[in-house]
Parts: sequence; structure tokens; C-alpha cells
Amino acid sequence: MFDVNEVVGELQGLREEGYLSDALLRRAVRSIFGSEDRFDWVGVYLLKSEGDILWLHNYLGESTTHATIPVGKGICGMAVANNENINVPDVSENDNYLSCSTKVKSEMVVLIRSQGQIFGQLDIDSHQEAAFSEEDVMSLEAVAEKLAEQMADEQSV
Repeated sequence: MFDVNEVVGELQGLREEGYLSDALLRRAVRSIFGSEDRFDWVGVYLLKSEGDILWLHNYLGESTTHATIPVGKGICGMAVANNENINVPDVSENDNYLSCSTKVKSEMVVLIRSQGQIFGQLDIDSHQEAAFSEEDVMSLEAVAEKLAEQMADEQSV
């Protein structure tokens, strides 16, 4: 079971030890991916400073051909374009879905953002239809907030 408090605690511990966002992003992906069988692909996309391309920072799961995604394209790009988290129970019903694998049935994207600035997103795919609940979205929001806190701190230095 995904324990959001454990993951957020790990990330806070890394922050307190002086680790930079790169380490926190990698730890978040590992912790989330290993926590649930229904999380078949977990990755982080970061928003390039120009603000129109998401680039793949790191992931666990099957390889993907989507190393970059334009804002507005696919579920990931739409989340940024609309400044909202997205939970898609059945990707086959979404015209804007970018297929990474025919096995993927549902996708959840949670933005990493702070004070109106989007740094990137957590992207999770599942081979199960309707794999993600609103509770999952809220749990990942807490992880994303901790990541955004670190990224905002680094940006202000």
C-alpha cells in the first residue's frame, strides 16, 4: 500500500541532509513505483524553462519513446496546459492520449507546482482500468508539494 507519509518523510529527510531536487525526484519515483503493483510505470517530467516542452527526468517501468512531450499534447501536456491534475480511468476513451504501451489502461498526472509555477509532474500508468482513486491523487499531491518546495528553494538561491 502506498504510504504517503513515509514517502514525504523520506523526501524531507533528504532535504534536511542537503540533497538537491535531482535526488528527491529519483527517490520519489523509486518509492512510488515500489509501493503498489498497480503502479506499472512511474516517471517525472520536468517543464523546460521555455515553458513549452516537458522532458523526461527519470522513470521506472517499460521504456518509453516519449522523452519529450509538448505542452498541450497527451495527458501530460494537457495537465500543464490546463494547470490541473488529471486522472484518466480509461485511456482508450481519451482522444489526446499518447500511447506508451498497449498494456496501459489508466493514467494519473499530478503537477509539481508551487505558488503558481509548474516545475513538472509525476506521471503514473497502470495496466488496470480505473486504477487510481481521488485518494491516490491527493496522496501524490502531497509528494509533489514536497518536491516543489525543494525545487522552489533551489530556484531562489
